[in-house]
Amino acid sequence: MILCLDVGNSQLYGGVFTGDELAIQFRRNTASRGSSDELGLFLRSVLRENDVDPAAIDQIAICSVVPDYVYSLRACCEKYFRIDPLVLRQGVRTGLRIRYKDPKEVGADRIADAVGALHLFPGRNLLVVDFGTATTFAAVSKDRDFLGGAILPGVRLAMEALEEKTAALPNVEIVPVEQALGRTTVESIQAGLYFSNIGAVRELKDRLTVEAFADEAPLVIATGGFAPLFARAGLFDHLVRELILTGLREIARMNAA
Repeated sequence: MILCLDVGNSQLYGGVFTGDELAIQFRRNTASRGSSDELGLFLRSVLRENDVDPAAIDQIAICSVVPDYVYSLRACCEKYFRIDPLVLRQGVRTGLRIRYKDPKEVGADRIADAVGALHLFPGRNLLVVDFGTATTFAAVSKDRDFLGGAILPGVRLAMEALEEKTAALPNVEIVPVEQALGRTTVESIQAGLYFSNIGAVRELKDRLTVEAFADEAPLVIATGGFAPLFARAGLFDHLVRELILTGLREIARMNAA
């Protein structure tokens, strides 16, 4: 069994694969870093609660955009699972050619997303949109070139900025809305958040398609915690919630030796 862990700015997202099947998924808030012991007890407990024997885990793969979290998580894996985890970083085999000016700048989450998308949709140019704390775009060619992309603040980050930087605007529930014309402050904020993100994603999708894939339009793959919010907006071809875990699984297999 392969335990895959994605450490984001808001959540630790994990899953266990038995072969190609994703047996369980779980999440943990990353606002509090937690010690290696706290993380170890959490992971062993969540596995047992989902009828997975921690002793059955034989590989662990980690990607993280929170560098401080990696040390505790790595120590946790060594102490509680007796496994030296694979941490996705420069030097790890991914099968991608990174076309960034400085390949070290590409986030591990974007690489894992790209590998997962190429595994699920081989032979296609791909545009991967990850709706997380930040909304990220990754343009990936069918020849496994990571061409680049774009990054913008995610929908929750935009809402928190409004709440923190204004005196009178409240925190609101982030939901899909039917019309842009809000008739209360809450409705107006919800409309602004929802439709501004749709507009930004649509514009970036169109521009990246022209700039990266002039000869063949890409398949647009959405993932991330906020992706379902935009499922009816016509922005993407496929929604794959577990995309990053799938990518980590494939990277773990490539590096198993």
